[in-house]
Amino acid sequence: MKKVLIITYYWPPAGGPGVQRWLKFVKYLRGFDVEPVVYIPENPDYPLLDESLNNEIPKDITILKKKIFEPYFLAGMFSKKQTSTISSGIINAEKEQNFLQKLLLFIRGNFFIPDARKFWVKPSIKYLSDYIQKNRIETIITTGPPHSVHLIGLGLKEKHDIRWIADFRDPWTSIGYHKKLKLTEASEIKHKKMEEEVLKEASDIITTSFTTKAEFKQITEKPITVITNGYDVLPPSEVKLDEKFTISHIGSLLSGRDPKNLWLVLGELVKEDVDFSKDFQLKLVGAVSDEVVSSIKKSGLQYHLELIGYVSHPEALRIQRSSQILLLVEINSEETRGIIPGKLFEYMAAKRPVLALGPEKWDGEKILQETGSGNYFNYRDRDDLKFRIREYYKLYKKDALRSDSKNIEKYSRKNLTKKLAELLHQ
Repeated sequence: MKKVLIITYYWPPAGGPGVQRWLKFVKYLRGFDVEPVVYIPENPDYPLLDESLNNEIPKDITILKKKIFEPYFLAGMFSKKQTSTISSGIINAEKEQNFLQKLLLFIRGNFFIPDARKFWVKPSIKYLSDYIQKNRIETIITTGPPHSVHLIGLGLKEKHDIRWIADFRDPWTSIGYHKKLKLTEASEIKHKKMEEEVLKEASDIITTSFTTKAEFKQITEKPITVITNGYDVLPPSEVKLDEKFTISHIGSLLSGRDPKNLWLVLGELVKEDVDFSKDFQLKLVGAVSDEVVSSIKKSGLQYHLELIGYVSHPEALRIQRSSQILLLVEINSEETRGIIPGKLFEYMAAKRPVLALGPEKWDGEKILQETGSGNYFNYRDRDDLKFRIREYYKLYKKDALRSDSKNIEKYSRKNLTKKLAELLHQ
């Protein structure tokens, strides 16, 4: 059996989508003749916790740990709330930022390059070098963000004759929030240099989207494989659909991911149709920025809004399957064309219609069209969006609102792990 060392910052009890990708790979790899060894921080500062994910860790898996210095606790002495939101990726629009937020972003962007977990790099290289030699590890995998984890792979590759696979769950310098970090010219150059070095020195590269692969091919000639996120096949269970006409978004709705056209359309439907107003409910599950809540209320939807907050992963899956419509929203920018939210695949498996808004030429649109899982709209669409929601509502009233998704099996976690194992055995 091939032994592979996986280096990741996010691991249970961390919550959110970042932890699930490699937790699921580890869960299934042994079935494809791969023995995973996982390396994680001993004392991480996770912005979200989900203890339920601990139940999915294989009982006898080897997990290595090394202490990490987390500078966020220092910033938390000034403002625990602001530090937590920045750590979890919630960055307000420029006009909404106060002085403290701007200061923390400047410090984060220019003093912690590539990110605030940089202090884990050197001690990890030293610790893992000994482990690699003693245990004859031939393949390592690093997964980011945080992209400082890739610097551990870079350091180990320089010291040992090993195969290093760099997995990018998100892009590096082209990701949407990168521009909000208030980088100096020198800091921007340093980021790009690190990114280029990782892309050129890694043996193989994995991306979660086709657009990110195309962007990276402009930088490196190393082989790049697309392995998207996916969904777990769940045992059949009876879940009662919501009685209300619920449009539910599961996951964070950060600043910038604010589909004001959608809120306005829903506000018009509420005003124009008394029955729609009685039946409609907008359900947001997870962290939601103040800016998004303000937009929703300005559209006259305050009495139709239910803010649930973060829930466990099993509860999120239950809400997905009980909702009438599942809302998927990506930031409207060129930089986010290659971002495919992991929830898309769980949405498809939930067999509920997906209403998606995102940038033009978005990778998520391709998957929706391929599988027939829902409808995509850009941020300028209004009349078509309103028509589609009306049609959904008519089907709901007839108890005929269903999803016609097909050919989604290749996105199951087990089939994606098979694809990863084939790459590992090359």
